[in-house]
Amino acid sequence: MPASSSLPGLIIIGGGPAGLMAAETARAAGVEVDVYEAKGSVGRKFLIAGKGGMNLTHGEAKPAFVQRYGARAQQVGAWLEHFDADALRAWARGLGVETFVGSSGRVFPSDLKAAPLLRGWVHRLRERGVRFHVHQRWLGWTDDGALRMATPDGERSMQAGAVVLALGGGSWPQLGSDGAWQPWLAARGAAVAPLVPSNCGFDIGWSEHLASRFAGAPLKPVAIYFRDAKSVEHTRQGECVMTATGIEGSLIYAFSGPLRDAIAAHGGTTLALDLAPDRPLERLRRDLAKPRGSHSMSDHLRRQTGLTGVKAALLHEVLSREQFYDTEVLARTIKRLPLTLTRARPIAEAISSAGGVRLEALDDQLMLTALPGVFCAGEMLDWEAPTGGYLLTACFASGHLAGKSAAAWLGAC
Repeated sequence: MPASSSLPGLIIIGGGPAGLMAAETARAAGVEVDVYEAKGSVGRKFLIAGKGGMNLTHGEAKPAFVQRYGARAQQVGAWLEHFDADALRAWARGLGVETFVGSSGRVFPSDLKAAPLLRGWVHRLRERGVRFHVHQRWLGWTDDGALRMATPDGERSMQAGAVVLALGGGSWPQLGSDGAWQPWLAARGAAVAPLVPSNCGFDIGWSEHLASRFAGAPLKPVAIYFRDAKSVEHTRQGECVMTATGIEGSLIYAFSGPLRDAIAAHGGTTLALDLAPDRPLERLRRDLAKPRGSHSMSDHLRRQTGLTGVKAALLHEVLSREQFYDTEVLARTIKRLPLTLTRARPIAEAISSAGGVRLEALDDQLMLTALPGVFCAGEMLDWEAPTGGYLLTACFASGHLAGKSAAAWLGAC
């Protein structure tokens, strides 16, 4: 790698996975790269996401993998043609980090940690000539098109041959992704969709008794049933968690987009939980119809179905006393317990966000058509995906494409 280049320089704003991957890709093409980060270090959200096990990507077959991006599957699929899950695992191996596929199909580093991977990556980028500038917050553009930057020594402006914006969405704003960039891009003619929570929990409005006793209690196994705006019913088995105000967890996150959109359209939406997914309705009917003798109905429920704790409490929450004692109603409610969701939790609590720079505002190389030479990558783009490694993979892939495209714009390839 040459120590310097005659090519115009590339400025990358944002030191998350998308920005760092753009830096690596452009530098490999011989471009001078400077990364500007508002916080005191890069990759903070990456590190937090790695707590409890760094879910890097997913081992799902590529056709199914691409469909996880829903309405944006075609566009994100095109990014993955350049850098997919296999490429991500090979990239990690190049940093000395082996990965493995867990029982759920999720891919993790062998040590389950994010920090060694990030440290090795930043060290390699520095060795290859990428320059890092921290405590540098982007403020938009000057009237003549220069980048405005707030620094510890005051505001300054700078020019670059090309820019990659990798500013994140609106989730976890304390780590830097606060969405402040939205009006600056909109003022420059880039179409921006409002940022909304994704992979988030939802409010239901439990009774004080249920909330105080069972907030934090896991619900497993359960299955979810949800009918979307097109009247297509979706179902999936998994796990979720009671909260003080409602419900969250991986099973809920998988449907957070359509649930959120249904609430926005109608002011609320209803899903159903199967509290006993391993027992068919007919068996529940038969078991609950058995004589209970001197046992209470709650004890009879426990003895015949095994439902106790939070699952039993949920039945009491939605059924009147008369309904609870009606074994037919009880059996049907166990299989389809209705829950009305009133709102998504705030975006600051969400794992990720949807909305952002509309993909229609970009060309196939992730350059803003309204701002030639300005490329965008990562979660600030208008796409979403469930947890399970899909979010990170698309961030890496978009960063790879943006870095390669910026290098080509600068004449490096």
